[in-house]
Amino acid sequence: MKHSDDIPLAARPVMGLEDEYPAGFVDPTHCHARAQFLYASSGVMSVVTPRASFVIPPQRALWLPAGMMHEVSCRGAVSLRTLYVDPVRDTDPGSCRVLEVSDFLKALVLEVVKFPAEYDLDGREGRIAWLLLDEIGRMPGAPYHVPMPADPRLARVCQAVIANPADARDIDAWSSQIGMSRRTFTRAFRQELGMGFALWRQQARLMQAVSLLAAGRSITSVAFDVGYESPSAFTAMFHRAFGEPPSAYLAR
Repeated sequence: MKHSDDIPLAARPVMGLEDEYPAGFVDPTHCHARAQFLYASSGVMSVVTPRASFVIPPQRALWLPAGMMHEVSCRGAVSLRTLYVDPVRDTDPGSCRVLEVSDFLKALVLEVVKFPAEYDLDGREGRIAWLLLDEIGRMPGAPYHVPMPADPRLARVCQAVIANPADARDIDAWSSQIGMSRRTFTRAFRQELGMGFALWRQQARLMQAVSLLAAGRSITSVAFDVGYESPSAFTAMFHRAFGEPPSAYLAR
């Protein structure tokens, strides 16, 4: 995966890169000197930072502030279109956020990634670049992430659930595995993440479901793969979380 260090960026507020990555590709933990707008025009990415795990389906993008450590993995083949932005343009420094990507913003991104490294700031390319930054600032957020705990023992549990969301082990089993009492596990989990383990796991399962649906899997197979006992139970939970059933998500 190409990084911002690979191209000269100092004199431009935003620069883009485009590349293609195969299924299973992993870009190990790293960071950038600039803020990053990470967007795949097709394919699904997973991004893990020290405090959150994100799923980025098409029509969504992840804003990563300058200096944020992160690992990127590709669930399937990914067509990457990523922007590197001057940190002074970051309206919320230090905060990662998933953004909706409108058709108009997508068109601007696809245009900017083709600009030469030293595009004319006072000409057409410069005007498009400034317009793109304005549009990014207008995009609403999207709920495609789960928080991650700082405690390394709790983090091991969360990482295991993300790797296999169908794992049905309960709090007693997980707390025993990491050497905690059930009471300590429950209290520490809620103190760190502001929610109980059951709700967190539900969110993690829904994030994995979004990834699988975007990759073209059927609703039935996704329901069982992420740990639901029936497609109807999965559909009901998906509708409550996202305001539409998975069939509507697939149609879009």
